[in-house]
Amino acid sequence: MSIARLSDLADAATCSRLVIKVGSALLVEQGEPRRTWLEGLVDEIATARERGQDVVVVSSGAIALGAARLGLPKGGRANLADAQAAAAVGQIALAELWSELLGAKGIVAAQLLLTLEDLEDRRRYLNASATLGRLLKAGAVPVVNENDSVATQEIRFGDNDRLASRVAQAAHAQAVLLLSDVDGLYDRDPRDAGATMLSEVRGVTPEIHAMATGGSGSGLGSGGMTAKLQAAEIAERAGIALAIFNGTHTRPISRAIDQGRGTLFLPRRKDAARKAWLGGRMRMKGALVIDAGAVEALGSGKSLLAAGIIAVEGTFRRGDPVSIRDGDGRVLAQGLVEYDAPECAKLLGHNSAEHAGILGYAPRSAVVHRDQLVLL
Repeated sequence: MSIARLSDLADAATCSRLVIKVGSALLVEQGEPRRTWLEGLVDEIATARERGQDVVVVSSGAIALGAARLGLPKGGRANLADAQAAAAVGQIALAELWSELLGAKGIVAAQLLLTLEDLEDRRRYLNASATLGRLLKAGAVPVVNENDSVATQEIRFGDNDRLASRVAQAAHAQAVLLLSDVDGLYDRDPRDAGATMLSEVRGVTPEIHAMATGGSGSGLGSGGMTAKLQAAEIAERAGIALAIFNGTHTRPISRAIDQGRGTLFLPRRKDAARKAWLGGRMRMKGALVIDAGAVEALGSGKSLLAAGIIAVEGTFRRGDPVSIRDGDGRVLAQGLVEYDAPECAKLLGHNSAEHAGILGYAPRSAVVHRDQLVLL
């Protein structure tokens, strides 16, 4: 069975493992935790576990809590140094809060702090996956956050929406639930008269992206609807459903499911584990621009050959992830490249028979092999 409607999120037979993402604006108000609201959410987590569901929480709030304790301006987001300092202080408070509230329900909380590189590097990703699996098997609720005390502007998720989808992959979850300050995805700004909420989305298309607005209205968080759609894209390629609910209400999950109010993004496909990981990677080292013939070849499941490459961008080495674009700038795929960037530049546009003479050694079968390539 697969998830087809919002009510399936509360069915252990259909959704045995769920990731719930909680944003800063929901968790923190004027520098203090919203304890009453959190108690209601923790009660919902306990109920989910009682009906046989494993739960992973992805929780923001460390920077907001830490900034209040340190008296930092702009919620701790004035600059990177402030954000890192606030996170270092706030993460202790955040972990203590979840441990206390879950403990009151007889549930053991576990803390897992991740960086972008922890989930981009394959070995580290598998280690995180194993840790999550062991914690869940032991009956704990992992509480995950980005490790903002060491993350930099260049190497970070930047929002916990996409982190939640990557954690769902690593945890082998069936669904991600993003608690937001709106009921779901609207076809335009929800403040506009006549705005209509979409109850179901089958594939995030350019038209769906056009409906979104970036940025966080609260000023506390770092995500917005654009980040949520990017999270949905990561999830849908891995066979994971993603829902956006309004989290501002008491017991928000029960309310949304009972009223059928939210947006459910249905999976488009279920890539194998390695390809799902590759398709969810966010940091590319470079790009290959390809011609129309290569676009057609990729669409039919073939590898990328040098003859179809018209430009090489960035500095990368063999085994690095690169994006693959057409001449109009559309990103079509991403994969692990078989050559360093200078070698790719020498080979572009040349047929395979010419490669040995150009390189001075026996060439590889492709620039990006189909086994190391994912269409987006």
